[in-house]
Amino acid sequence: MRAWTVAARGRLELVDLPDPEPADDELLVRVLACGVCRTDLHVLDHDLPPHRPRVVPGHEAVGEVLHAPAGSGVGRGDLVGVAWLRRTCGECADCRAGRENLCRRSQYTGWDADGGYAELLTVPAAYAYPWPTGLDPVEGAPLLCAGIIGYRALRRSALPDGGVLGLYGFGGSAHLTAQAALAAGARVHVMTRSPDARALALVLGCHSAQGPADPPPEPLDSAILFAPAGELVLPALEALRPGGTLAVAGIHLSDIPPLDYQRHLFHEKQLVSVEANTREDGRDLLALAGRIGMRATVDRRPFEAADLALADLRADRVTGAAVLVMA
Repeated sequence: MRAWTVAARGRLELVDLPDPEPADDELLVRVLACGVCRTDLHVLDHDLPPHRPRVVPGHEAVGEVLHAPAGSGVGRGDLVGVAWLRRTCGECADCRAGRENLCRRSQYTGWDADGGYAELLTVPAAYAYPWPTGLDPVEGAPLLCAGIIGYRALRRSALPDGGVLGLYGFGGSAHLTAQAALAAGARVHVMTRSPDARALALVLGCHSAQGPADPPPEPLDSAILFAPAGELVLPALEALRPGGTLAVAGIHLSDIPPLDYQRHLFHEKQLVSVEANTREDGRDLLALAGRIGMRATVDRRPFEAADLALADLRADRVTGAAVLVMA
């Protein structure tokens, strides 16, 4: 099969690999589409330490099942989604408490195991998502990480009913999170450096869009930082009203400058992080997407141009979410 591998820090290479052999509890999936996520950049750039030599990135994959183990509830020809969370131990205190995203023995697609920048991939059957009827695989692929992480971050941000939400950065995840917040009746303000992203925010119904560190037009009840820029923690905290919460959604963040306690944290403001997701998050997000008609604004890219898609993502030349499409 053809696949893109991380050949060296910062460099992808298109190669021919043997077809993967699924383990006894795994599906073999023919990839139809795979979203291009900023976490793929972190894997490529070694912001996340390498876990597998020459790994195949990609963890927003939608594909057709070619092989399924007996009793898995999945059949040949079914469509499934393959997301970041690949496997957990199921035995630790966090797993038993429903916090499998915090499992210390968790494994991840496109980091610990080969992912969706390939013609074929494997996934444990218990961690694949049945694909919703009527949801286009290309339009829906970004839901599998950008959507799920944004949904968990929205929960972690403790946004009150009818509250005011600030989104810092407006890429693949934020533009989906905005749709969920708007559907729930929130007022949404966007802070981002890309003029095209600011324009998209207004088209989607957000109430304002300005530069990344600009103050929003009103105090925020909650905020989510999607941009991997630690310096934005300070203006985001300062923009919160007393008792507000800032959730940091990225798996990687540059250093946060020193905080001024009175300006940034006093008045019972909260700073929380978001780590991965649970399968419940994914199921809930896909159900919500069906109810409200959530769709990604998609920049379709041919599979053969995965390296260029990541370069464009790095340079903020992607509006919405890029998706690799198999011919």
